[in-house]
Amino acid sequence: MNSLSSPAKSVLLKNLGKRVNPLPIPHCRIPEPRGQDLDYINVAHSFLIHSEWEKLDALSSKLTPFRIKHILLKTQKDFLVSYDFYKWVLLKQPAAHTLETHSLILHILTKNRKFKSAEAILEGIVGSCRDVDVPDRLFEAILYSYRVADSSPNVFDSLFKTYARFKRFRNATDSFRLMKDYGFLPTVESCNVYLSSLLRLNRADIALVFYGELRRCGISPNVFTLNMVIHANCLLGNMEKAFELFQEMRSNGISPTLESYNTLISGYCKKGLLTAAEKLKSSMERDGLQADRVTFNTLINGFCKEGKLKEANKVFGEMKTMNIAPDTVTYNILINGYSKLGNCEMGNRLYEEMLRSGLKADMVTYNALIMGLCKGGKTKKAAFLCKKMDEEKLFPNSSTFSALIHGQCVRKNSERAFQLYKIMIRNKLCPNIQTYDVLISTFCKNEDFDGAVQVTREMLGRAMVPSSDVLAKLFEGIRQKGNDDLVLELWELLKDRMQWTGQVQDPMIFIRPPYNVPKQVELQTR
Repeated sequence: MNSLSSPAKSVLLKNLGKRVNPLPIPHCRIPEPRGQDLDYINVAHSFLIHSEWEKLDALSSKLTPFRIKHILLKTQKDFLVSYDFYKWVLLKQPAAHTLETHSLILHILTKNRKFKSAEAILEGIVGSCRDVDVPDRLFEAILYSYRVADSSPNVFDSLFKTYARFKRFRNATDSFRLMKDYGFLPTVESCNVYLSSLLRLNRADIALVFYGELRRCGISPNVFTLNMVIHANCLLGNMEKAFELFQEMRSNGISPTLESYNTLISGYCKKGLLTAAEKLKSSMERDGLQADRVTFNTLINGFCKEGKLKEANKVFGEMKTMNIAPDTVTYNILINGYSKLGNCEMGNRLYEEMLRSGLKADMVTYNALIMGLCKGGKTKKAAFLCKKMDEEKLFPNSSTFSALIHGQCVRKNSERAFQLYKIMIRNKLCPNIQTYDVLISTFCKNEDFDGAVQVTREMLGRAMVPSSDVLAKLFEGIRQKGNDDLVLELWELLKDRMQWTGQVQDPMIFIRPPYNVPKQVELQTR
């Protein structure tokens, strides 16, 4: 995959914006065959059109790129024969193929609109090439054989699309530029593939630049293009621009689809603009559309993230009134929302309703329920759910262990929390900063500073640093025990770790008055 570093991005954007008058397509002739070459081509052609493959096999050792090119051109009126011959060479003498022979079959297939076959060949070339100059040489080979094969612009479109699909953005951009140089443009469908690949890598910024360029080139967007551009603006938080594009769809003769609405509603919800999201849902009927499960799940999730469970329940009720069956995702969102607020009773009711509906709980469901129980310190009930998970062949993940550790910490049971932490590590699961913080904090509350220091050391070893509040509690507790040397040692570890991770805080700020800085540390900080 081409990386999109800052310099690469600059080159990419520069290439996209480059405009030139079309250059003439070069005309490169293939020399006529003579002597043994001519005899070989005629005999092989005869065997080929009569499907005499055994006789043809006997000639395979004498294949050359020159002979392959002429046989392909001689059979191009029947593309199936050409394609069969190409594949036969690939099987018998793959080394005889060159970029020039590949290019000829690409011309023949795309001219006959056999795009899947052509793109399969391109994928093989692009996927296997290791030399950085292959993309340039491939474009050149296709260009110089264009007139010989009496080809069509489709061949360049397939090349651009293949690079886009493989996320070879630099190659795709170079192809786009070169296509423009010679008066070719990709189809809107291929442009959509490019946009989609960029968005999958969260490169909404480049997607918007490319959209601007395709418009300048006169490529008319379709509804899929505009949906992706709306999505790109939503990802960047440009909701005004996203809504502006949404409104412009009709003026361009394009009716918004359900995906258009859902994309914009999702953007509003992520920004916390829930009133705008609900208003947009209400206007769907104007376009003859009805909200679907995705619409409702998006709104419910938006309200739950804001802690507005009453409004989320209202949308949930509306969903059921419209006979749109909630799915596992719907219930998981609501259960998670209630669990975060510590309302495990409501979470359990929804879980039971979910099972009555014939839906099966998944890992997300159980983790949400366990989190809700652990927030209230109901660790026995949480352990029962873990057994149920095991019965259903679901194995605890990092979220499960984090919730269980939190539950034991709520009960101030630091020893049991530490045991769960060690089991988590043995299972090769990585605790997050919040899990480490609550564990260290609980050890400090229990005045078990040996345990707190041990966990802190392990946390630092995993390139994570405790939060400032937790560090303050830890340092104060250690100093109260009169262990200045340990404070100094931890300070050195923290200093090294913060420099390594790019953090700039001075760890000494975490030692709050009335405790004085050890003299050794004070001297080092001057």
